[in-house]
Amino acid sequence: MPLRETLAQVDADLAAGRVPVARQRLRGLVSSFPYDLTLRRRLAEVYRLYGDAAEAGRWTYLEEDRDADETAAFEARYRSPGRRMKALAWRGPEAMAATAFAEGQLVAVRTACAEKLGHPVDWDDPASYRDGVEEEYEAPSEPWSVSGVLAGVGCLVGALAFLAIWVNGVVALFD
Repeated sequence: MPLRETLAQVDADLAAGRVPVARQRLRGLVSSFPYDLTLRRRLAEVYRLYGDAAEAGRWTYLEEDRDADETAAFEARYRSPGRRMKALAWRGPEAMAATAFAEGQLVAVRTACAEKLGHPVDWDDPASYRDGVEEEYEAPSEPWSVSGVLAGVGCLVGALAFLAIWVNGVVALFD
């Protein structure tokens, strides 16, 4: 579907209260047209409807007149430069950016990621900055709690009861 028609569909979805559908359409458009800052701004507006400041900040990160609180929320959620590179969903050289500010932001994120990883990274090669994304994950190190164990046991008992009832029903069918 052409860009103009998809944007008309987004407007219709929003008018009908189908915000999740409009969000998905806009995400697809941003994926197809990563250089279009207007699409990113529209996607940020949809995330504001959800009250998700971090995602709104993500999609206005390349805008000079962005909201400082949303930018801080984005940077807090995507702490490392590698995670920010992935989140920004940019493709191609920074020179393709619509504004000098956007180009500067992209260069700054890519440079910070390259410095952290110790090797060059490229927007078009996610494998080049994947190390910076994966290294951030830490397994939970908290000890088991009584409530956690009880919840797990409860789920297990529920699943076994469901399975027993199901087996009993299948056996009854063939008796």
